Amino acid sequence: MAHLPLEGLVVLDFSTLLPGPLATLMLAEAGAEVIKVEKPQGDDMRHFPPRLGETSAPFAVLNAGKRSIALDLKDPDQRAALRPLIERADILVEQFRPGVMAKLGLGYDAVRAINPRIIYCSITGFGQAGPRAQEAGHDLNYAAVSGLLSLSPGTAASPTVPPMLAADIGGGSLPAVLNILLALRRRDATGEGMHLDIAMSDAMFTFAWYGLAQGHATGRFPGAGENFLAGGSPRYGLYATRDGRFLAVGALEEKFWETFCSALDLPDDLRDDGRDPAATRAAIAERIAARDADEWHRRLAPLDCCCTVVASLDEAVRDPHFAAGGLMAATAQTPDGRVIPLAAVPIDPQLRRARNEPRPVPALKPLSQ
Repeated sequence: MAHLPLEGLVVLDFSTLLPGPLATLMLAEAGAEVIKVEKPQGDDMRHFPPRLGETSAPFAVLNAGKRSIALDLKDPDQRAALRPLIERADILVEQFRPGVMAKLGLGYDAVRAINPRIIYCSITGFGQAGPRAQEAGHDLNYAAVSGLLSLSPGTAASPTVPPMLAADIGGGSLPAVLNILLALRRRDATGEGMHLDIAMSDAMFTFAWYGLAQGHATGRFPGAGENFLAGGSPRYGLYATRDGRFLAVGALEEKFWETFCSALDLPDDLRDDGRDPAATRAAIAERIAARDADEWHRRLAPLDCCCTVVASLDEAVRDPHFAAGGLMAATAQTPDGRVIPLAAVPIDPQLRRARNEPRPVPALKPLSQ
């Protein structure tokens, strides 16, 4: 294996659950040594079901390949034992509410006094300052307060909970990695570290870019179902099939739209979807509901018009395309020898650990071991 881009760098990871651990997993996959600092009873994720023997599967897929140490950060003597690690660390990732690390004597100013080259990354819901900085929240809350969720909330009878944790991953993990890498590049030029303030709610506005562009340009922001890419167009949406599955239609471009309409034998007067979008959508829904998903797959797949049957997770992991790419070839290995695919991370295989390299799930040990 060629030299990995982050080989030789040391990461102190004080984060828990998903955003920070996924970020440091990416750093570990790119070659960094990640030392996970956990409370004596361990990261809460260690107790999440389901389990592989004695190991939490969610913890395993996010933390394999790291090293874990148990520390009571409220104990001054145990905190003092961290100093040698702080001195040699390149990156520190923490996910406490603003001010907590400072109260523990581990805030940026205190850590920088020990190691001025350190890149100190704080991941929070609303950032280190501002009216909401101390407000508790989770992924759904950050999508809600940013207005993103309003674009496709479902109906009063059937509210829609998004299936992806956009704030945790798209607002926490990915921006953390991106900014850490930029800060490393800056440190190469200046020799100085810095404090990165990653607010998960901020990136929700990035995801709402199209609706924001509409609102700022016209003076009216789109409401539920009005955004072109969130229910506002019959060309881009989900349609139920006869057997209770769904067809994902993304026929935005005219050539795809015309091909799709022809496959459905949609009348000419409904193909101009700008004239009466609701009527066009209703006609499409009626036609899609007349056939099973497999029939639509056989009919539409050869036409290459951006229409696909919504796969189950079970079907998706067995898809020959993803299997051929080795997306889930890297595995986490539990202490009793069980294996589970590592969380999929968007890193080019040339820049990460070899797929067959062992990635043991870290046991929780005192710092002295």
